[in-house]
Amino acid sequence: MDIATNSSSAASSNVDMADSNTSSLETVQTKPNGTASTNGSRENPIHSEEDAPRPKKKNRRKSTAHLKAVPETLSLREFIKADAEVFAKKLDKTHAFNRNDLEKWAREFLEQIDQPEKYLGYAMVMIGNYFWKKQFLATPFERRMLLLPHCLKHAEGCPAEYDDFGLDCEKCGACSIADYKVRADQLGYKVLVAEGSPIVLKIIVEGYVDGILGVACLNVLEKAIDKVLIAGVPSFAVPLHSGDCKNTSLDEAWVWEVLDKYEPIEEQETRSYIPLMRSSVDLFTNRFDELLPRVRSNTPEKAKSPLGLTEQVAFDWLANGGKRFRPFITLAAYDAATGGEIVNGRHDREQGVNFSPAVCKVAMAIEAFHKASLIHDDIQDNDLYRYGRETLHRTHGTGSAINIGDYLIGLGYRLVNESRSELGSDVACDILDSMAAAHIKLCDGQGAEMAWQAAPDWNMTPLDALQIYALKTSPAFEAALFSGIRMSGEIDAYREMIPQFCRQLGVGFQILNDLKDWRGDDDNKLVAGQDALALRPTVLLALALKSATEEQRKEIREIYESTGNDLMRIGKLRRIFTNCGAFETAEGLVEKSRERSEALADAVESDEIRQLLYFFVDSILSEEGEPTPLEQQQAAGSMLVSLPVIS
Repeated sequence: MDIATNSSSAASSNVDMADSNTSSLETVQTKPNGTASTNGSRENPIHSEEDAPRPKKKNRRKSTAHLKAVPETLSLREFIKADAEVFAKKLDKTHAFNRNDLEKWAREFLEQIDQPEKYLGYAMVMIGNYFWKKQFLATPFERRMLLLPHCLKHAEGCPAEYDDFGLDCEKCGACSIADYKVRADQLGYKVLVAEGSPIVLKIIVEGYVDGILGVACLNVLEKAIDKVLIAGVPSFAVPLHSGDCKNTSLDEAWVWEVLDKYEPIEEQETRSYIPLMRSSVDLFTNRFDELLPRVRSNTPEKAKSPLGLTEQVAFDWLANGGKRFRPFITLAAYDAATGGEIVNGRHDREQGVNFSPAVCKVAMAIEAFHKASLIHDDIQDNDLYRYGRETLHRTHGTGSAINIGDYLIGLGYRLVNESRSELGSDVACDILDSMAAAHIKLCDGQGAEMAWQAAPDWNMTPLDALQIYALKTSPAFEAALFSGIRMSGEIDAYREMIPQFCRQLGVGFQILNDLKDWRGDDDNKLVAGQDALALRPTVLLALALKSATEEQRKEIREIYESTGNDLMRIGKLRRIFTNCGAFETAEGLVEKSRERSEALADAVESDEIRQLLYFFVDSILSEEGEPTPLEQQQAAGSMLVSLPVIS
């Protein structure tokens, strides 16, 4: 939910990412509503013929606190809520919205009901609720999650204790958490008491829940838009009256409005990628042994033997850790190219999603190549941890880790080859060729980065850094997307689009990752700027060097080449990067990647593939919302105890 104003002018970019891809964008036609498209609209309008031209997108993320006011009186909150329900009935619900869609609707809605812009965030939540309410109520109780914030409990002297299942509220009853939690437990909900926990989507993907009833402040709800809703998870949110993470209140009747209501519907209304996400996880859990049977480590004794150790460690590394996003791309692309039966809920839900062995093996091959690259990358960068455990070269030695990475590469090619009897030799060969090309590009990019680290070129340009990014990040997306579409049949209509789209996606993703490093978080690092000190040819460094004075360039080099206090070095570097406009320009480059990716998607004829590409843009190139006060406290060093889901 990006509730900053869209009228702010775009920050000028010092770097033109245009290359051979640009010519393909020039042929895209502009529709009357301002959306570049030939066959489908990125917008999700109420009345497309009445849409005004799309406003310019901002490049710099600005504070949105002034747009997150909660109406002061219950009567005004009820008025906005009731009108939002009427407004939402007109919306096209075939595919999930993103934050830009929601902001556009909310601005139109506030204008209709003559309410000020300060209620924008609140209006967005209300509209989102009634977009999803019917589908949320059709979710069985045992497939729902109730997400409650810590700040609803009494901050001082809360007598409830944490047990294996979270807060033991039933024996207490001193605050409103107990009422909701106890009733939700009785109905079969999964209950989580946490403040905007990042494990929510993980819980959904792993198959525990299909819908969310959340109580949170507007700051937390803002972050939920990109992480949960665009995936197609029916959700209903009740905003807290304040966001200061202290004792607060809410309109309790709104919780009871949906908590114990169940109203089934016949057909799924909105595309949902959750079944496909679950399928990608399922490959490495329930179907792993079936698709990839062990040969040398099929007993505990063999697994410990010298001959079985490599297979044992490689299989363990492949089966565990990571988000499985690349195999998800392959499965989702295959589903989209074959009609979108799964994403649209037209499959037999009782039977579940069951891709053929060949499709599954190709998706697993994508993950095998990815995991191999991570092992080798960890060695080259001397990283200490991966997926919360020590890296393989630390636990097994560098030589063994290299060998295990090589083993996974061989395993990946074997998996694709095994699919040729079902897919056909021509399809298997095309997929192998795509994967081989991706492998070579990745090595070119990683080699360039290591060469730069060995002999830093302080005259590096932003274009130099972007070329490395394109080689390191884009090929994996490209191979995954190509493989999924190619398994469905002919690829000619997408052969040129795929590399262009993935280039924009990969570069934007890597720049966002660099920016995320400077924010510091649990997904990356608690200490901001740690990756920046690793002397890598990042686009932020290149942008700073381009705009810096001679004195600043000298200071940048001294900071990187020194070995003093890391926090002091990070602080100095942040000051220079800020003064040189590196952060702002990098955000502009992400926006440019996003716009070019969307333009390429607009030109795709297949609606299912086009909507999938939009989903990739929304999920991969999504910005984080503003940190909540509790997250700011975490970043400063305090620890939040993650609570388990009630079983």
